[in-house]
Amino acid sequence: MPDSISAATPPIGPTLADFACFYLYGLTNEPYRQSTDLANFGNLFSLVVGNHGGLGIASTFHPYQLVNPAGISVWYTAYAQFYAQPNRFELFAEMTLEKAQFVLVPPASFAEFHVWPDTRLTIGENPIFGRFVPFVIPFLVRKDPELLRWDQEFVTADGDKNRISPYLRAVNEAIHFVQPAPAFVLGFGEFDEQQPELLIEKFLSCRDLLL
Repeated sequence: MPDSISAATPPIGPTLADFACFYLYGLTNEPYRQSTDLANFGNLFSLVVGNHGGLGIASTFHPYQLVNPAGISVWYTAYAQFYAQPNRFELFAEMTLEKAQFVLVPPASFAEFHVWPDTRLTIGENPIFGRFVPFVIPFLVRKDPELLRWDQEFVTADGDKNRISPYLRAVNEAIHFVQPAPAFVLGFGEFDEQQPELLIEKFLSCRDLLL
């Protein structure tokens, strides 16, 4: 047996596979807004995601700002910012064990619009989205078997609109620090980087209600 052991390769985790990409989506008149109020971004994360660790992203976006021309998403960039932190293992442990939540400011490069091959949110194809403009608030959430708060609230309401309405009002009020009225939330979903068009379809499913 050798007298010494060569230095082990340092661990590379956590990986993006340890996280899930979620978002609130709604309609506004100005989709790209930022706020320096990181506490309210954290409060919004807690209200929507609940007792789960993860990363809030301190901006709202038009869907065509979520993926840049290189195909890199806001969620991946948030993960890369987190991974670049020298204490990422400690932060990840806090997310996992203590359900800690952190807020990141995304790069300014995501201010640029990049129309995907799916062009159905353009004004040329659907003029209504020039009046009611789509916006998205992204969250990068540590994977956990427990339900997110959004899902738990709907399970508890069991289809009763009167029971879910107070919660939805609270979510709408909670976004107004960064997306003032008349902005409002339509729903919540999980972003699939392999099928980004599913996000577009969330808005299209509401189109006829706006006409």
